[in-house]
Amino acid sequence: MNRTPEDLAQARAARIVVSAVFCMCGTFIGMWASRIPDIKAAVGLSESGFGILLLVMASGAFVSFPLTGILVDRKGTAWMSKGFAAANLLSFLLVALAPSTVWLAGALFLAGFSFGGLDVAMNGWGAEVEKTLGKPVMTSFHGLYSLGAGVAAALGGLAIRFDLAVSVHFGIWCVFCLPVIVVCFRQGWPAPEPSSSQASKAPLFALPKGALVFAGLIALVAALGEGAVTDWAALYQIQDLGYSESIAPTAFTVFSAAMVIMRLSGDRVIARYGAVRVARVSGVVAFVGCLLLVSGFNIWAVWAGCFVMGLGFAVLFPLAMSRAASDPHISKGSALASVATLGYGAFLLGPPLLGFIGDAASLRISFAAVALFTLPLPFLAASLQVKRP
Repeated sequence: MNRTPEDLAQARAARIVVSAVFCMCGTFIGMWASRIPDIKAAVGLSESGFGILLLVMASGAFVSFPLTGILVDRKGTAWMSKGFAAANLLSFLLVALAPSTVWLAGALFLAGFSFGGLDVAMNGWGAEVEKTLGKPVMTSFHGLYSLGAGVAAALGGLAIRFDLAVSVHFGIWCVFCLPVIVVCFRQGWPAPEPSSSQASKAPLFALPKGALVFAGLIALVAALGEGAVTDWAALYQIQDLGYSESIAPTAFTVFSAAMVIMRLSGDRVIARYGAVRVARVSGVVAFVGCLLLVSGFNIWAVWAGCFVMGLGFAVLFPLAMSRAASDPHISKGSALASVATLGYGAFLLGPPLLGFIGDAASLRISFAAVALFTLPLPFLAASLQVKRP
């Protein structure tokens, strides 16, 4: 594509803004993961009961995916990213202030809706920035997401140590995130060109087609693994293994640290070895990490398992989203939304199902199920190769 100096300058500025949005999005997950035991205790629910609340959150995301895909094609990725970033901040605050289980369910639905919509929109914006710059940057965006999640989880552990109320904890986070929202709204980006093609006639609910189905399954497994560690690793250490609540967030912190390391270096690794080969090796590594976590020999084995899982799952979701954004057969909005339906939907829908398994058996069995899901990853990796018509 022809790029003017003005286009490149705008893309460089947008890269900074998109990076900040990804990082903010990650802090949402890190804060949420670190305080799940406290939120669960506050409403007095079992794993199954809390799993239902997570299903409510997942339903919000599922509703947002197809709607966001259509709006992205019509209004543009930047416009939708800005709107959903602001909505995400508001919904996060509502979660912290919810006075009862019913109000918490409503807040979690809004959080799932805004977070799911932001996931589709910001990945689309990131893909456009990547295309304009003419070099791979998508994995680094996801690396900053993981960095935000890891830092937020670590700060969550400190908040627990100092007995900071969830509402105060989340409120401080909102204040720090407000500048990101302001800068995001000030960043300019070209609007999508009007089209009467397939993009403007996308169905309300789209599923991946052709090879994109297998790319969607890669995103599904990667998101399931990430969601499992996010929502259940802390409780697994406390309830199944008997470790202290104050050190439980460490598992998610080391998982996120591994994701950051791999994602920030992932663009160079993928450029050298190719997406397919990297995805195959990543699948094997993720499986080994799952086995270490399930073993539960000691706390170091658990944390090592989370770290290895982070290395394995790190680049799989970004690779699947990049594959969707470059699909030659489906519009960008529909392709991203369809892969997000499988991938990011698993991030929200998977943990509640794992919670039901944990309630019926144990959370160790839940993580063993995640290990089984990682087995097909090396065989699905070939779908990441884009074949032009």
